[in-house]
Amino acid sequence: MTAPTTFVDAFDGFIVDADGVLYRGAAPVPYAFDAMTEVAQSRPWCVVTNNAANAPGVVAEKLRGLGLAADDDNIVTSPQGAAVFLAQQGIAASARVYVVGGAGIDHALLEAGFVPVREPDPSAVAVVQGLGMEVCWSDLANAGYAIQSGALWVATNPDTSLPTEQGLAPGNGALVAALSATLGRQPDAVTGKPEPLLFEVAAQRLAAGTPLVIGDRVDTDIRGANRAGMESLLVLTGVVQARDLATLVSVDPEFRPTYLVADLRALADSVDGARIADTEASGGGALGEVRRLLARSWAGIEQLSESDPALVDACRALAEDLRHP
Repeated sequence: MTAPTTFVDAFDGFIVDADGVLYRGAAPVPYAFDAMTEVAQSRPWCVVTNNAANAPGVVAEKLRGLGLAADDDNIVTSPQGAAVFLAQQGIAASARVYVVGGAGIDHALLEAGFVPVREPDPSAVAVVQGLGMEVCWSDLANAGYAIQSGALWVATNPDTSLPTEQGLAPGNGALVAALSATLGRQPDAVTGKPEPLLFEVAAQRLAAGTPLVIGDRVDTDIRGANRAGMESLLVLTGVVQARDLATLVSVDPEFRPTYLVADLRALADSVDGARIADTEASGGGALGEVRRLLARSWAGIEQLSESDPALVDACRALAEDLRHP
């Protein structure tokens, strides 16, 4: 009898979100590091994070401290995507760029040859805005002045929230929204997830032709994977929880993951067992039932709503299962 195909068998690279998938704040997500250690024995992998606060080395050090062997090459950050975008726009490598956000932005810009500035500078040709725990009113005000003077406005990512061990905290998208409300316009570009650029940079670094994207958000991780033409796995350890799954019946196709699992232990299991599909092969129990109901709704076989009793009951049962594994 042929052994079931696992995720490690099926994909030649793994593109993994960090916040909500590997850790929440300073706390590791249960089972995540053991699972990724197993993956790393036979497949290349990298973290793709929208968090612009830290340079790749800081993220890699955090992973090592939590038990996962990692170096700078295992980390792709949204500021690195912003630097690639600026270069694609023909902005000279020596250009001055006003920075709003954490040190990870300065690192990415310097790495690409740009000159990051944090004081008002009339010669700044672009503003790169990303997450920073010390961002204050004057940072947003000075960014707004530069943009009004003609600087290109690049947001590293649109995440409105950031998972922490205490709960959800404001993400870069919330700060971008504040500046958008002030200026009455949106950024000229968003270079992190869900835009495909960061996924393409990651796949190129991994030399992967069939990578798998793993994330905890449908609006960034899953949507971005679909835009990049990659298969995706939604894990229930971050923003999307079991109780939220009923809302997926009505989402547009680009928000739909290929696979749905409780946690990263599933990477050692059957790909077919985790697939959102209208088949018994998509797994048993409450999680399998949720997969089948979502698949039937998406295929138009069974018209379900978020309040459909069968779906609501399956989500409740799944939530209970996850509370008492």
